[in-house]
Amino acid sequence: MVTPADLLRRMFDAAIASAQPALCVPRFLPDLSSVTGRVVVIGAGKASAAMAQALEQHWRGQPGLERVSGLVVTRYGYAAPCERIEIVEAAHPVPDAAGEAAVRRMLETVSGLRADDLVLCLISGGGSALLPLPSAGLTLSDLQHVNRALLASGATIGEMNTVRRHLSAINGGRLAAACHPARVLTLLISDVPGDRPIDIASGPTVADPTTCADALAIVRRWRLDLPDAARRLLESGEGESVKPGDPRLARGSAHIVAAPQLALEAAAAVARAAGYAAHILGDAIEGEARDVGTVLAGIARQVAGRGQPFSPPCVLLSGGETTVTLRGAGSGGRNVECLLAAAIALDGCARVHGLAGDTDGVDGAEEIAGAVIAPDTLARAWALGLKPADELANNNGHGFFQALGDSVLTGPTRTNVNDFRALLIEAGAEVDAEAAAR
Repeated sequence: MVTPADLLRRMFDAAIASAQPALCVPRFLPDLSSVTGRVVVIGAGKASAAMAQALEQHWRGQPGLERVSGLVVTRYGYAAPCERIEIVEAAHPVPDAAGEAAVRRMLETVSGLRADDLVLCLISGGGSALLPLPSAGLTLSDLQHVNRALLASGATIGEMNTVRRHLSAINGGRLAAACHPARVLTLLISDVPGDRPIDIASGPTVADPTTCADALAIVRRWRLDLPDAARRLLESGEGESVKPGDPRLARGSAHIVAAPQLALEAAAAVARAAGYAAHILGDAIEGEARDVGTVLAGIARQVAGRGQPFSPPCVLLSGGETTVTLRGAGSGGRNVECLLAAAIALDGCARVHGLAGDTDGVDGAEEIAGAVIAPDTLARAWALGLKPADELANNNGHGFFQALGDSVLTGPTRTNVNDFRALLIEAGAEVDAEAAAR
């Protein structure tokens, strides 16, 4: 018999599998025979190496393969073996010198291209940190400082990337501009709410409609402590990115090859095959992680207690990217923070189980994808002497679930379609009197 925990893990694995580059990249690749010049492959992100590998495998044996070369940068541990495309590993979420060196080499790779050349840019989540080329007057240390401040602030991913684009010498369309006059085809695996190309890895090959003034407004809104040089760059307007209508981007196109919605649909199919109705609540849910967890728990309790708005047995699926405002010194990530808040709000509600995890296999800075909860989660925690509310206040989601043995581990998934959340409500009485009375 499949347990709720087993089914939740099957759904999570199906979501990850649906976004594997080997499955989603090939159908967007052009025929090599249609390219008369060089084929240069560049890219960045947690999935970029696997995307490059999928490209090579698809083109293997085709005439013109000898004209393919390139370089992509991925997170440490996320490399995939390639023959013609060099794979470089660097740090995420805070950039390092290896990433900066890789970006400089990438720009050298695309210099001097001609109109008959093709640049294939492979972009996925994580690329903002993996393409750390500071604007003139800034240093890598400045970018590291900004990244840490953004990650701790509670800002949305769109807000973070607006600031990053205006402090970068490669994002916000600048990489595509450097490829001019070659044709640029960008393939994207989306990890952002709304799937906007400009927010995936801070949009290195697409025009940016936002401005330095927008970035400054975000800095003020979240009271970010920026290095003086970064603040001066934004205030002067010298950090402006490449805008819509720029002729250097006229020969560029971008296609999203995998996205959170497709991953949720794959998970829903697994749930339905097991006899559970599946309801996708949204693929772009944002907000403070603990608040999202509390709201999702409230919906699950209404389902379990009153059969509204859905009748059990069912699964509630959602994706997107929540944020965490750091208040404590614990070990955590947005998915375990969301799930711990949900467990507290459920308060042992019968028949409700859950899983939350990051599809890239890393929630926060830990090599842990997420965690699972069950009706007895809080009782087991209390028995171990843990105080769930205190653990949440300390942003210690990973520490909490590790103590219970309820962490979800995947290892490097080599893809990234953002957060995955599933609450499973088992069949029972139409109205659970105990749950309804709470």
